[in-house]
Amino acid sequence: MVTFRFDLSGGRLCLDLANTVSNRGTGTPVDHLQDYEDFLAFSDQAAAASAASVRELQRRAEAHPAEARRALARAVSVREALFRIFDAAASGRRPRPDDLSALDAEIPWAFAHAHLEKEGGRFTLAAAPSADDLASPLVAVVKSAVDLLTSPDLERVRTCAADTCQWLFIDTTKNRTRRWCDMKVCGNREKARRFRARA
Repeated sequence: MVTFRFDLSGGRLCLDLANTVSNRGTGTPVDHLQDYEDFLAFSDQAAAASAASVRELQRRAEAHPAEARRALARAVSVREALFRIFDAAASGRRPRPDDLSALDAEIPWAFAHAHLEKEGGRFTLAAAPSADDLASPLVAVVKSAVDLLTSPDLERVRTCAADTCQWLFIDTTKNRTRRWCDMKVCGNREKARRFRARA
């Protein structure tokens, strides 16, 4: 399994997938989903699939490389639609109809893989991957996106203010003033840039 550690600072699974491209705000973005194994590594780290499911999907991907490439292409397509949808929401714009349609097209498939589970005293709709469908870690991602789009938390989605970042996150601060995806990374980098500019 790939050792790359994904940064899961988005606050929602769908935003974490959208954030698997670094340096979006530059001419040299870095895509961290280069192959299906990367997608599985993300799914494992972000808990979109259990460790056992990831192992089963890995075995199937090795046996069916063309299917794995198609699943990766689908994941990247969903990721880009999610980025544009939530970036638009963060800036108060209406999402593009074709992006909403792309997500909408995934919903029947995703919810066909979902089932009710009882957690404590309430029921939740759980989205579980299937070992015979290499794209199935997207089930939890699509459910996360639907949950966020239909939640009051949509108003808390922000785009990182760093010129070279554009990662998405949920602003959980009381006064809704968080500007950076991660203060230790983009926040400190921006402070250092401003200090150099003043000096």
